[in-house]
Amino acid sequence: MLLKNYHKEVFRAKCNTSFQSVHCIAKLDQDISAVLPYLNAELGGYAYLRDPPAVTFKSAGKLITVQGREIAVNALQDAQEAEKILQWLKIEINTVWERRSEIEPSFESAAKPQVIEILRCLPRTNCRECGSPTCLVFATLVAQGIKTAQACPPISADQQQHLDGYMRGFRLME
Repeated sequence: MLLKNYHKEVFRAKCNTSFQSVHCIAKLDQDISAVLPYLNAELGGYAYLRDPPAVTFKSAGKLITVQGREIAVNALQDAQEAEKILQWLKIEINTVWERRSEIEPSFESAAKPQVIEILRCLPRTNCRECGSPTCLVFATLVAQGIKTAQACPPISADQQQHLDGYMRGFRLME
């Protein structure tokens, strides 16, 4: 087992205390730098840095950054959600570490979906039914992994199928 213990701090952003979401920093008792390229390969890191080693994942509007001795998660509802994500990551880190001989490490960031390609799949009505002011804004949120095609009410079945097919080519965590 590579990661055994961590100590977390959950807090509101000091720059704007009116934000509803909280953030979490978990200090790790063990250095897990060696697992990061394997974790990147297995979980499809959104961004990978070599120096200092770090991998960032995007999931449901959250950024999760894993470094050698720290994990940072933003845009959380509460401390319970932070703990749930940290426990999931601990399991993933240890499972990937145990299987590292079977995994080709990746030191590269994942390819990113192109907003213009997503926009081409949309009805482009700027109807605002999705909650975004324009289809371009909605396409940007889809590219970032915050929204999915299902959040666009006027999208046709063919358009949705085309968009889903395009997005499957990218490693965005759900």
